[in-house]
Amino acid sequence: MSVIRLKKLEFYVPSEDRERVLAALFAAGAGQVGHYDQCCWFSEGTGQFRPLPQSRPHVGEVGTLHRLSESKVELVFEAAKQSAIVGALKAAHPYETPAYQILTVEL
Repeated sequence: MSVIRLKKLEFYVPSEDRERVLAALFAAGAGQVGHYDQCCWFSEGTGQFRPLPQSRPHVGEVGTLHRLSESKVELVFEAAKQSAIVGALKAAHPYETPAYQILTVEL
């Protein structure tokens, strides 16, 4: 059995924006595993942040701690598509600085 090496994107997004961001990532080629597409995993939780004076928050107010329902989303993609995937995430995500990480995985 051969090993398949992929990249895995993990990010947080307001729950109400999850489907729109996922659509952009799927259009860029993320979420394909074998003969399946639009594959992802997500869980719901509470995100917290306090916008600093130089920020332009999507929600909340500068200087005030804010909590909201967020989804943590995980999906894989081919390494060659990393630039397009990160670009799609940043373009579709409502936050001015989305929190995300990219890992290398083996299937």
